[in-house]
Amino acid sequence: MTQRILLLQGHPDHGVPHLCHGLEAAYAEGARAAGHEIRQIDVAALDFPLLRSQQGFEHGALPATLAEAQAAIEWAQHLVVVFPLWLGDMPALLKGFLEQVVRPGFAFERDATHPFGRKRLGGRSARVVVTMGMPALVYRYMYRSHGLKALERNILGFIGIAPIRETLIGGAGALPQERVEALFTHMRNYGREAS
Repeated sequence: MTQRILLLQGHPDHGVPHLCHGLEAAYAEGARAAGHEIRQIDVAALDFPLLRSQQGFEHGALPATLAEAQAAIEWAQHLVVVFPLWLGDMPALLKGFLEQVVRPGFAFERDATHPFGRKRLGGRSARVVVTMGMPALVYRYMYRSHGLKALERNILGFIGIAPIRETLIGGAGALPQERVEALFTHMRNYGREAS
């Protein structure tokens, strides 16, 4: 069964190709080969302000440059979020993007009968792909994947996206080419499976 897949590139440097860009491209290649529909968003190519108040988050106008991103999220059945780990978390630009697009009325609605509100983006799944300099096992077990868990629980899960699968890639700055090619093969397979 074909799926509608949104690839969200969260690397803040789009001027130079990075491993994150290659991983996204491999996933897109596999997805296209399997007949899935894809859309891609490069957060670093977008111009938008950061939110600075609760009032802005709840009642401010969505920047016009992000209207297409919201439409793509609503269109998608499966999201793939790719980013490098910076200081234990997603880069600030990606966090700022998510704060802008995942707003009340779009991603969730306030509901006096439920303390967490009503999730509006249920029925979608996700894969989160994170590259990092440290070994992935160190991040997962010593640091408890705290930044990744915050994204999965406090953002994606909060708006109804489930299940969420993870791909953690450690030692990203020093991977031998054969390992990079093996990772690209894995990503193409995930793309074919829309997983």
